Order: sequence, then C-alpha cells, then structure tokens
Amino acid sequence: MLFLIFCLSCSQKPAEVSTTSVIANGQMPNIARDKGGDLHLVYGAGDSIMYERSNIDGKSFSDPSLVAVLPKLAASHMRGPQISTSSYGVTIIACNSRGDIFSFLMDKSGKWIQTAKVNDRDTVAKEGLMAFSGDDQNLFAVWLDLRDKHNKIYGARSDNGGNSWSKNVMIYASPDTTVCECCKPSVALKGNNVYVMFRNWLHGNRDLYLIQSRDLGNSFGQAEKIGNESWALDGCPMDGGAFVINDADRPQTVWFRKGDIFTCEPGKQEVHIGEGRACTMELVNNKNVYAWTEKGEVVCLMPGNQKKFLGKGQLPLLKSLDDDHLICIWENEKKIQSVILSL
Repeated sequence: MLFLIFCLSCSQKPAEVSTTSVIANGQMPNIARDKGGDLHLVYGAGDSIMYERSNIDGKSFSDPSLVAVLPKLAASHMRGPQISTSSYGVTIIACNSRGDIFSFLMDKSGKWIQTAKVNDRDTVAKEGLMAFSGDDQNLFAVWLDLRDKHNKIYGARSDNGGNSWSKNVMIYASPDTTVCECCKPSVALKGNNVYVMFRNWLHGNRDLYLIQSRDLGNSFGQAEKIGNESWALDGCPMDGGAFVINDADRPQTVWFRKGDIFTCEPGKQEVHIGEGRACTMELVNNKNVYAWTEKGEVVCLMPGNQKKFLGKGQLPLLKSLDDDHLICIWENEKKIQSVILSL
C-alpha cells in the first residue's frame, strides 16, 4: 500500500533570526514551569547539579546555585538531570554512571535536600536515560532499566515531592529482548493519566511507541506504535522524540526517522515537517510548536508553518510562557542559550 505523506516543510516560510542570550555554562539543560508561571532550570556542570530560576517572562534567570555534587553525574548525550514541580515544590532527579537515580527537593527556605533513591534495585539505570513529569500532588519518573539484563521501560511515582518513591513498575518489555538501548523516553502526567513514549526495537524496527496508564502508573495498557511507516535499523538512533497532551487529552507526538522529522496523533498518518534530529515540541494556547537541530543549527517551527532559525547548537527544549509566548533553551559548546519567541 502506498502512503502519501503531506510535507509541511515544503511550504515553510523562513523568519528572522531571534536574539539569543547565554544563561549558563553547562550541559544538558532541563526546564519546568510551576503553576505560578515561574521557570525552573537544571543542568550539569561536571559532577555538579546546578539550578536557576526565572520569573514568568523568562527574560532573565537567577545566578546559578548548587543543588548537589553527584560523583560521575550523567550529563551528556541526552543524559542529564530532570526537573519537575508539584504542590510540594521543585524536585530534581539525577543519575550517576553506576546507574542509580537520586532525587532532590527544594525546601521552603530554598535549600536543596537529597531525599530518596528512585530505583529500588541498585545500579539498574546504567544507560542514564530518563524523563520526569509532575501534576499537582504527584510526580512520575521513567527510565531505561537493565534489571534482568535487558533494557526495559520502568517507572516510579512519588506523592510527596520525591521524599519517597513507590515500588518500581515495569511499564514495557520488548518481546524481542530489549527496547532501543540509547534513546531517551518521554513522560507526561495529567491527573490520573500517565503517558510514556519510547523507541522500541521490535521485529528489527526502531519505531516510537506510546503507552498509557489510567491509574497513576500502577498498571499500563498496550503499547501503540506511532505512525504507519517503520524504520528497520541495526543500530540505535539516539533520539527518542517528544510529545505533549493537548486540551482534548490527545497526545501529539514528534520524532526523527532516517534524517526526517515527523509528527502525528496516535493512530493517524505521520506528517513530515522538516529535516534534522533531536526534536521536541510544546503546546502554546493549544497550538503545536516544534523545534529540532538541523545541520548544527536550532530551528523552531511555529503555528502557521513559520520556521525560525535560532542559532548554532543542539538538543532544544520548549516551554510555554503564556498564550502568545514561549522560551526555547538549548546547548551550544557547553553554554546554555535561550530566546523568547512570539506566536
């Protein structure tokens, strides 16, 4: 059967280069936004976990502060500290090279305290690839887990800001031995629903799959393949894609395949939107905004199919600021840069 893929990128309109700011020296940034609108940034600098905060407009960040020194911190190649918020405050998880994930909570005085280990079996997260999400009362972490020798997708929930973590739950195990070994998973927590996206290795194909829990991660349903085409590959793409949940509670996904960027809802035909890798996305006023790396430069695809070139770098992140603005953060030569974008 012949699949016709509509190419949005064919009609992309180039836009002006935006002015960027260097906000930190470090690697592998991750960002969260709390209910008050403040932004919380974490990144690695050697073995140090560093934190900065911004007010609701994202135009300036606080001076860096040290969360903790974690020997052999994983902070490169899509591996790095993750940050989220809940009613308990700001929580960070970070992994070391031994494969243990630790959590840190900012107390009411602004001091960081190390709380608990996330993985309940020692040294099983050796890949260092993990994701983190929060929604009011709960936090949920997912990671590639090597217990019983092969990579699976595991997760754990905290209902107290990371002071303690639930018994780890196996979210998915490939019947063909392992999931893709070097692709970062993604997670979104919304009410009682936990959504996890990961790159599988099934029948020789390295395709993206989405799996959902309706009971806060206690159990998960069947994994659903994203997109209609497949990618047969004897190797790891090192790119796990990203997704968001829209106002209608429908997942919106973006991922990389054979040098191209695609997007779709589960169960629908994929749509080609560009060329590159390391893609991400965000909802702004319930509109999809995408970013990725293309020929060593970070680009952003805005609503209305307007493509903005932001500057040299890799691994962009997007976070909505309000109904009309968002911030893009990325890494370039061990410097973390940002720019505010308008819809």
